[in-house]
Amino acid sequence: MSHARGTFEVKVTPQAMVHAAEEGPRLGRISLDKTYHGDLDATAVGEMLAGGTSEKTSAGYVAMEEVRGTLNGRRGSFLLQHSGTMTRGTPSLTVTVVPHSGTEELVGLSGSLTIIIENKKHAYEFEFSLPGAS
Repeated sequence: MSHARGTFEVKVTPQAMVHAAEEGPRLGRISLDKTYHGDLDATAVGEMLAGGTSEKTSAGYVAMEEVRGTLNGRRGSFLLQHSGTMTRGTPSLTVTVVPHSGTEELVGLSGSLTIIIENKKHAYEFEFSLPGAS
């Protein structure tokens, strides 16, 4: 396995929901624009669907993200799939590379990305496998 680390900025833009609930659990849709720095030098766009509950510290989200740039110097693009749950303030998040989504020099990419948020700053650690990478 190879490793990549760095920081990223994310811009979130709320989008209108076609079917928004008047009460009870609520859905939200958000567009994402990201810039990754460090071992992953890339831009990304994505779409998130989030759901909140009457318990303010419990929620869930799913998202798909298209990443384009370089990973440890290798150029290409790939997709990331997010699945997150917050249970009374305790987060659980999985971000994985969609199988067979790597292009150009990233063909064959697999792995998972960990998002770290400290002091309102975003960072990532990416553990991945890529044919020919060390």
